[in-house]
Amino acid sequence: MSVALAARRLAAAHWALWAACALFLSVAAFVFDDYGLSVDDSSQRLVGDVALNYLAGEGDRALDWTWAWHDRYYGAVFETPLVLLLERILGLEDTRDIYLGRHFLTHLFFLTGGVFCYLLVLRMFRSKPLALIAMVLFLLHPRLYAHSFINTKDIPFLVMFMVVLYLAHRAFRRDTLAAFVLCGVGVGLLVNLRILGIILFIAVLALRGLDLPFAGRGGERRRILLTGGAFALATVLTYYVVLPVLWTDPVGRFAELVRTLRVHPNESFDLFRGERLYSRDGLPFDYVPVWVGITTPPATLLLALAGAVALAWRATRCPGDILRNGQLRFGLLLLALPVVTVVGIVALENNIYDGWRHLYFLYAPLLLLAVFGIRWLASFFQGRWMRVGGYALAGMGVAVTLVSMAKIHPMEDLYYTVLVDRAEKDYLVTQYGTHYWRHSYYTLLKNIHENHPEQSLLVSHPSAWRQNHIISNSDKQYVALSGKMLSPGIYSVQNIPDHEYTHLMIYNSTLATLEWMSLESPQSRNEKIARAVLAGDPVETVLEGEPIVRSVFDVYHDGDALVFVRDGYDCIGDTPPMFVHIYPVDPDDLPARVAQDGFENMGFHFWELGASLDGLCVAILPPLPAWPIASIHLGQYRFRRGSLWDVRFSLTRPESDSLALTGEPVARSRFDVYRDGDALIYVRDECTGDEADAAFGLHVYPVSPDDLPDERKQYGFENRDFRLWTQGGWWKGRCTTVASLPDYPIASIQTGQYDETRRLWWVEFALPDGE
Repeated sequence: MSVALAARRLAAAHWALWAACALFLSVAAFVFDDYGLSVDDSSQRLVGDVALNYLAGEGDRALDWTWAWHDRYYGAVFETPLVLLLERILGLEDTRDIYLGRHFLTHLFFLTGGVFCYLLVLRMFRSKPLALIAMVLFLLHPRLYAHSFINTKDIPFLVMFMVVLYLAHRAFRRDTLAAFVLCGVGVGLLVNLRILGIILFIAVLALRGLDLPFAGRGGERRRILLTGGAFALATVLTYYVVLPVLWTDPVGRFAELVRTLRVHPNESFDLFRGERLYSRDGLPFDYVPVWVGITTPPATLLLALAGAVALAWRATRCPGDILRNGQLRFGLLLLALPVVTVVGIVALENNIYDGWRHLYFLYAPLLLLAVFGIRWLASFFQGRWMRVGGYALAGMGVAVTLVSMAKIHPMEDLYYTVLVDRAEKDYLVTQYGTHYWRHSYYTLLKNIHENHPEQSLLVSHPSAWRQNHIISNSDKQYVALSGKMLSPGIYSVQNIPDHEYTHLMIYNSTLATLEWMSLESPQSRNEKIARAVLAGDPVETVLEGEPIVRSVFDVYHDGDALVFVRDGYDCIGDTPPMFVHIYPVDPDDLPARVAQDGFENMGFHFWELGASLDGLCVAILPPLPAWPIASIHLGQYRFRRGSLWDVRFSLTRPESDSLALTGEPVARSRFDVYRDGDALIYVRDECTGDEADAAFGLHVYPVSPDDLPDERKQYGFENRDFRLWTQGGWWKGRCTTVASLPDYPIASIQTGQYDETRRLWWVEFALPDGE
């Protein structure tokens, strides 16, 4: 049979499938550029780029360029082909073309998942109408549909999960070595996308093991063991082949991967039923069920519940069939997957956030359970017209979902069912996390431009600024999106009168608001900087006074915020993260979650809070804690390389610097040392960070050795070592600290500073008897 004839027969046999694919592709061609950039688009693109550089021979040097240290363990099996095709083979350079290409190819992969859903249901039930319904339900989950353009993390994993379910069903049906090897390759790719894919690895081996008690002679047992072993080997080899980061240290790096990805180091919080939940603290048992329930079309959930009931009823009626009947056993696997996964996540306190997006793959078994439910319900209705009526009801359910999607397009990822209150104003934004991906800023900017084409805008919100990579060239001419402003807001030369164009309303809730203000309105910190930008003035001119510290960045203290300024620095490009450790005057002021650390951490990337204008980098870190602050330690770092630079300073003038010092110092060295009653005062102008951090040594020699404490008499002096940060501070380049003296007569003093290896400076001087 010729290839052309085989293709014609396949098309004729499954014409409805190809017609559905053509329809979905046509719609995608019209809408794929409606979706803006998500918060993860650039970092995910970097994962693929780093993987290619690693393969090109750059090794660990390439890995160090990931945005965050845990990104090196993100599977690049989907990201690498995207970068390879779009940027290395096709040579696309314009970021708009690159990101739109990524969006379209990701959606194309999503449609591939729909095709495999069709093939799996057709293989399970031998019904083309049922397979087509399953495919449509799979593709028309509103949230998944929007994510299929902007989410290259969770959607590829969902699609590959469906593919592996198909390969597993096929392997057990055919029961051949080749089928199990192919299934193992699929599982290896799945685990590369996300380590949680290992649950299907365990499931396939468990099902293969259940076949052993019913095996015949030794030959059949050997075949079961051979196919199971080949499956496991194919999985492991595929996984290691497609994750090059493991090649140099397979065991050690895999152990580190499991540690980092099991408890993802994300500090995000979720708004869930009006309460802030920090993902690292664990989640309530109903977190996932509630999110699934309020964001999945109700018809699909009801059908899945019916399917679960049908499978449970059959298993209890004929328990012997659980081990012998492949269809029932596969159905029970589908039922177990969501239950075991959710229970395991709650029990192990895995770090998940942003609703149930990490668990979108569970929609595959839920949908297949819904197909079982359709099949079970159809068994109660005999006759052609009853079946037609059932299909009509299914069509109505799809139509209702389509209408909901059309109303909120292109924000289908914000779909909520009728179970969520839509009458109370801003109910969603006060009860549930709504817009983690932030791509709606693209829509907002386009709306403002369409309705106010005469306006020139400065966009300051970092999520809005990010859209610069995908916005059209004509829009770039009116929106200054090249990183020229700071959060929060957009700024216009004149007032924009129509507020309806500056925010997005969904279900009576204001989402993804772009706060705006005219430069004619009352002054604010951001507006002062905006005015300077429009006027072409240096940003420093609008900041009051001198920097509180000068280092790699000049740092200003402006109200409740720190403002970072640096010339000749690309703060929006590939820059290391900043760390900001804030130490309180009273440790009891620290939140409980960081009490053991002794400081509050407010780290950030400059592409989140920063902006650049003609080589000048500016970032604002608001707000500082309301409690009294003793000192701040900040800098930049790269994973494994440690701190690239750091500096520590006082936020307010230390008490020791406000003392009225009279007369000449009793000693001069790197620090001038003054005698002030029962204390020594150390003072140095133009103090460096190393000088502020080094430990101080103070040896006090008494007039009479008998005055020494018993434990120090054998040494002949009293030792009072201390650090500047415990009794002083660094304020605008000036270091001051104070050391108390004992109350007995002092003959002489030795004092200075030292690090771990040597003395930095040391001086000795005498005090008059009796002082």
